[in-house]
Amino acid sequence: MREFVVEADGGSRGNPGPAGYGAVVRDAATGETLTEAAEYLGVATNNVAEYRGLLAGLRAAHALDPAATVHVRMDSKLVVEQMSGRWKIKHPDMKPLATEARSVFPPDRVTYEWIPRAENKHADRLANEAMDAGARGERWSPSASTAELDHPGAPGAADVSAAQAVAAPGWGPPDLGAPATFVLLRHGETPLTPQKRFSGSGGSDPALSAVGREQAERAAAALARRGTVQAVVTSPLARTRETAAIVAARLGLDVMVEEGLRETDFGAWEGLTFAEVRERHPEDLDAWLASPDAAPTGGGESFATTGARIAATRDKLVAAHAGRTVLLVSHVTPIKTFVQLALGAPTESLFRMELSAASLSAVAYYADGGASLRLFNDTSHLR
Repeated sequence: MREFVVEADGGSRGNPGPAGYGAVVRDAATGETLTEAAEYLGVATNNVAEYRGLLAGLRAAHALDPAATVHVRMDSKLVVEQMSGRWKIKHPDMKPLATEARSVFPPDRVTYEWIPRAENKHADRLANEAMDAGARGERWSPSASTAELDHPGAPGAADVSAAQAVAAPGWGPPDLGAPATFVLLRHGETPLTPQKRFSGSGGSDPALSAVGREQAERAAAALARRGTVQAVVTSPLARTRETAAIVAARLGLDVMVEEGLRETDFGAWEGLTFAEVRERHPEDLDAWLASPDAAPTGGGESFATTGARIAATRDKLVAAHAGRTVLLVSHVTPIKTFVQLALGAPTESLFRMELSAASLSAVAYYADGGASLRLFNDTSHLR
């Protein structure tokens, strides 16, 4: 049975502040470095960054040999004592990360050791390299790393970042650079949401309900645990601005407003249910369902008009946030349109997607113009 040593570290310049982690996997017998991993996390705490480093190191070791035993060495007394079971984990941001870490290998195959910071220089330098890269708007690259200088020895053929492996663009070439990743958050519920009424940009502009505010808080907590969001951009409507403000406050970020992220204008259908529109405007509804060029009754926006607006907004935001992870707080139709455009799907696919209130989706955009759908309608944080 192979034995690996995982050294991991994480840091935050502000606590919470710009954060990153580093992890290295070594062969326990030879000391050879097998894999390095590092990633900029956006705004996070030291403890979140340390746990993310541990998780990345364990996952990298598992990718090399899922049957191996692992000895973890970290200079975080908190993480070592909590993962060893000697200290209780009380902080809500730590519990899911610790649970994930324990799930990578069977607990009886992982041991933990606290080491002085001076003995954890390799992982520490990787974490700082990731934070430096993030500050430049870039992604950490193993080819530019100098962390191995602290530990002589040629990296093996498996020397690839676990974070990079996860983020590879499908079957695309590896030299496209870090993508612009849009995390798409639908706003929380308003009083109109449970009634399934048309609620676009031409209606009453309702605020969040109490349920919607709770959903926004849950989404904020989930995004804080992930720790990857670097900017928050929102639609100008009240429900999205309120949702964005709740999330941004948790992440310690400012909110930018983007007019292009607003919901479709549903014209005379605003505030009505689908059944009420069917009863009052049956011919207009049939035309709208049959053609992306048909607009709602009373001069609203067609799907074609919304699609052109979202495509232009996408291009603008991709250019402004290359290599970064950005939270876009928007609405049903814009988020579905981001997904439809990323997949190259026909417009009628918009009718075949379910998008829940306060759900999370994600699309990554690469330098060659390609896109990759990473997540759709995730509501696990609401359960």
